[in-house]
Amino acid sequence: MITKLVFASQNKGKINEIKSICKGIQVSDLREIGLSVDIKENGKTFCENAYIKASYVYNKIKMPVFADDSGLEVPALNYAPGIFSARYAGEDASDEQNITKLLNNLINIKNREAQFVCCICLIINGIPYYFTGILKGHIINDKRGTNGFGYDPIFIPQGFDKTLAELSLEEKNRISHRYKALKKMLDFLSKI
Repeated sequence: MITKLVFASQNKGKINEIKSICKGIQVSDLREIGLSVDIKENGKTFCENAYIKASYVYNKIKMPVFADDSGLEVPALNYAPGIFSARYAGEDASDEQNITKLLNNLINIKNREAQFVCCICLIINGIPYYFTGILKGHIINDKRGTNGFGYDPIFIPQGFDKTLAELSLEEKNRISHRYKALKKMLDFLSKI
């Protein structure tokens, strides 16, 4: 069984989530393996972007590596921001700017359904494997909570009355899109 993986990311929020979920597996991020790169995500889907990141790092280190690409989809906005979630308000936009743009685009729109999507690409011995997780919910107008990152303060998961940013990391990690995709990956790893 594989007990060491490299996570192809420099995103501190994602790294913290991933490490707290992947118990029993030693996960190293790019900084920890001494790789500082800005990988251009120019795919057309979450899975393409995850593959671009994972394959770039795999080709450098030739070790089992995984990457994720994730984002928010709002059906009323033609599934925007989608793969542009992190740069919805511009290339170097802050979470605050992205939230503001999203809420402005939802003015006068009653359907606030939304979903977080995560696609993980795991590469072992040059072969890619994909795992997807989805968290359904809806968007609210006012930010609530200080935990999490990205759109967490305005997203209430289905069956909850709190935003993701109001949940503890442990609570979020039991339901998140990233958790669901990671669980599928961990189940796969336990069988090979």
